[in-house]
Amino acid sequence: MKITGSTRLAGIMGWPVAHSRSPLLHGFWLEETGINGAYLPLPVRPEHIERALRALSILGFRGCNLTIPHKRAVLSVVDRVEPLARRIGAVNTVIVSPDGTLEARNTDAYGFRENLREIVPDWQPRSGSAIILGAGGSARAVVAALTDAGVSEIRIVNRTISRAEAVARDLATASTRITVHSWAEASRVQRDAGLLVNTTSLGMTGEPPLVLDLLLPLSAPVVDVVYVPLETGLLAAARRRGHPVVDGLGMLLHQGRPGFEAWFGTPVRVTRELRAAIISTLATPH
Repeated sequence: MKITGSTRLAGIMGWPVAHSRSPLLHGFWLEETGINGAYLPLPVRPEHIERALRALSILGFRGCNLTIPHKRAVLSVVDRVEPLARRIGAVNTVIVSPDGTLEARNTDAYGFRENLREIVPDWQPRSGSAIILGAGGSARAVVAALTDAGVSEIRIVNRTISRAEAVARDLATASTRITVHSWAEASRVQRDAGLLVNTTSLGMTGEPPLVLDLLLPLSAPVVDVVYVPLETGLLAAARRRGHPVVDGLGMLLHQGRPGFEAWFGTPVRVTRELRAAIISTLATPH
């Protein structure tokens, strides 16, 4: 790759940001499409995020992704926030408009929906209630995706009830009922479910395991947003039981597509080659 005066620039802001796979993801697409572009890791301290975002247009950047700890802070910084990002309460993609103004989007819900559609195309939103483990940022994106898909009931299971209640309050719609349950109820609420999604970090490498008895119908997909390891203990148990399983890597890959298209002007796909390229890096830090 040669950087020239006409190279299109984008990147990812976070603190820290060295672990992010996004430069690998977008670098793969840039090479695949032959676009004269570059996608850079941008380590930005929390106290500098507003100045860093405002510098994007000055420096010729088309936009950026955002990761921890910036996803919520930028809501009050940008010029426009798409309705979905406002509902979720977090931003992961910023687009620099031709006039230099900043538009904030959230593509995590898109990434979850596309990953689920790709791996289990026969799943239907009306197949039963959806069980969501956790009530953090990933949970909010998943709940938004499922309400938009037409799931009629979502049951949030979380240790801290107040956090789950906030998700329910912010994201319930006229056509989707959201109920809140303690971790002690995790078994009972599964029995007629059509989908289970773990949005917690439990089961991630370096984190405690997720301890859960699976009782939902065998036709119900089990999804984990964790992708290190690629097959978590939850997914291994679900596979042994006979459930369709969906790992978290696809959500990461698909969420990058709308941003790439906005910054570099070309649609891209999630392919087996891309997935293999990213999987080859999962055993090593980035």
